[in-house]
Amino acid sequence: MGERTAYRTCPLCETSCALRLTLDDDDRVTSVTGDADDPFSRGYLCPKGASLGRLDEDPDRLTGPMIREGSSWRPVDWDEAFAAVARGIDGVVAEHGREALALYFGNPTFHTMAGILYRGPLGAALGTRNIFSASTVDQMPKHVSGGLMLGDPWAVAVPDLDRTEHLLIIGANPAVSNGSLCVAPDFAGRLTKLRRRGGRVVVIDPRRTRTAELADEHVFVRPGTDPALLFAMVHTLLQEQLTAIDVPVAGLDRLRELAASFTPEAVAPFCGVDAAVIRRLARQLAAAPAAAVYARIGTCTAEFGTLAQWLVDVLNVLTGNFDRAGGVMFARPATAEVHKSPEPYVSGRWHSRVRGLPETLGEFPAATMVDEIEQPGAGQIKGLVVVAGNPVLSTPDGARLDRALAGLDFMVAVDPYCNETTRHADVILPPPRILQMPHYDFLISTIQVRNYARYSPAVLPLAPGQRSEAEILERLTMIALGLGADADPAGLPEQMLSAILGAAVTIPGTPLTGADPAALRAALKGDDGPDLLLDAMLKLGPYGLDRDALLDRPHGIDLGPLEPRLADILRTPSGLVELAPEPLVEDTARLRDALRRPRAPMVLIGRRHLRSNNSWMHNVPRLVGGSNRCTLQIHPDDVARLGLGDRARVSSASGELEVELEPTDTIMPGVVSLPHGWGHGGTAQKVAAAHAGVNVNELTGGGALDVPSGNAVFNGVPVSVTPVAD
Repeated sequence: MGERTAYRTCPLCETSCALRLTLDDDDRVTSVTGDADDPFSRGYLCPKGASLGRLDEDPDRLTGPMIREGSSWRPVDWDEAFAAVARGIDGVVAEHGREALALYFGNPTFHTMAGILYRGPLGAALGTRNIFSASTVDQMPKHVSGGLMLGDPWAVAVPDLDRTEHLLIIGANPAVSNGSLCVAPDFAGRLTKLRRRGGRVVVIDPRRTRTAELADEHVFVRPGTDPALLFAMVHTLLQEQLTAIDVPVAGLDRLRELAASFTPEAVAPFCGVDAAVIRRLARQLAAAPAAAVYARIGTCTAEFGTLAQWLVDVLNVLTGNFDRAGGVMFARPATAEVHKSPEPYVSGRWHSRVRGLPETLGEFPAATMVDEIEQPGAGQIKGLVVVAGNPVLSTPDGARLDRALAGLDFMVAVDPYCNETTRHADVILPPPRILQMPHYDFLISTIQVRNYARYSPAVLPLAPGQRSEAEILERLTMIALGLGADADPAGLPEQMLSAILGAAVTIPGTPLTGADPAALRAALKGDDGPDLLLDAMLKLGPYGLDRDALLDRPHGIDLGPLEPRLADILRTPSGLVELAPEPLVEDTARLRDALRRPRAPMVLIGRRHLRSNNSWMHNVPRLVGGSNRCTLQIHPDDVARLGLGDRARVSSASGELEVELEPTDTIMPGVVSLPHGWGHGGTAQKVAAAHAGVNVNELTGGGALDVPSGNAVFNGVPVSVTPVAD
């Protein structure tokens, strides 16, 4: 038969680049290149995407369900696996009630069709408020900021990267991350083009990152102090009357009062940035013909993460760059935005049992999951469902969580690996290989810098006896509802269609509505629930597309540049952009107090690498080793001052680690950097175990949270660094 070609959207990070795959007669991937005919990524490819074939064929991936018996694992068929899950969940509910159940969703659920579509139904079926996810590990401040300012927590404004003339990047390294909450394939190339057309790029970061190397200017800033610097820029704009607001706003006078005490001179010692530099940054931003401020994970995962995200958009509003070409704008996805609530954003509808932390978007902070497992009493978590997550390596107090999971009555994991978390499961249900699943980016399409749609059907069929990810999650949902392991989940997609579309919604071109879900399903095309839902959501979308239209265009469809759409976005009770939401006004007092706090002599931050993605890509040989190492980056002056050798002991209030040093002048003195997602061991992932590294989350305690969002604090953690005794 010879080689064949297939096209696929890369699901390994938010950028979602288009790939061209070559497969041999044995359906083995022999090459991966960028799809040059794709109108969005235009042939761009990063090392992760180039390794998709090797990741897909990883011999350590599980190929069938596993049941743990003591310290050993036994392969079983799906019927036995689901029966064991039903016994486990039913047993927890019978003895402890539904509030003893918990659900954790990992980052990869945002990158599969079934993962994102079945999150809600599965959580609702379990009937518990103990819902956790990776969102409170890295991005919840952005959602809370959008909810408070715009009334919509899913409204994330992204830089209009291809038309802006001035880009200010804070706490983000998109040349390495490929863009986060901002989908822009070949972000580095787009920055280069921005500068070539006469624009300017400024990076504010405690490290001179790869992105900073591409910029016109890099400004060092002390970790966790970004909102004070941003407040000083706001102060400058207001004091010098440099504003050009062109969207309807409320709270401008209150904002002016809040900013009054954050003068550049007042915050300079706290931030480590000269007052004159702060004023210049503000003036340059205001003077640019079109400008955008973009901040990401370095600011989200800090003590004042929500304040930072709020002030980023306040700057965009004050300079007239909000919802404007060349500023920050909102994507218009091809599918109906059915995840959005028509009601304004609220949080704190219920609170966690142990620490009384408020829910946000129906979730509790992931950092408190270990508290809920450990603390005895009514409602103590006794049963856990984990979908595509490894919280032992990705959430605070990793070693403590590792110990706590061993004490659960029952745990089931949907995961292709036996990893540091899933090794504690009683049952592991592995989804198919990546190339055996269809792909469409539902949520990612809401944060693209250009409107675009692309659908990838499965490249390879399911093997005999395999279950699709959709069926696995459907059956878990049936079991969670108490219907047993043998319940037929075939009707679930119809129920989801009815719930999503609503009885009054009509699909264009058909007389059908959600009131007749069976007939509605017959009018839609697709092989399973996710495909049917995709077809419905495309038909309800703003471009009149359907699944067939995307199948006919395997290289993707360019839907045009971003356009102003604030009127579609705003859901605040006032109908205005709220510049001074009360929860953030209250948190500003906490920031003001921090200005007077004694400064820690050494603080810890994380870092990204182009060939790494959280904890789940370290089992591919070509992606580990080389510069992708778990080392502690530290300034040479600190090495000399502290009398350090090749290794050092890093200690915090939560724990301590011994780690290899990597002296570099790319990091500011007084700051050390350790990457996230390492610390592998005790699993069947042979490559990862051979490049184990250390788990940075033994140093990050779950007690430190961004107050408005509950996001974990990973940056700006006080630490001490001492020599390792001979």
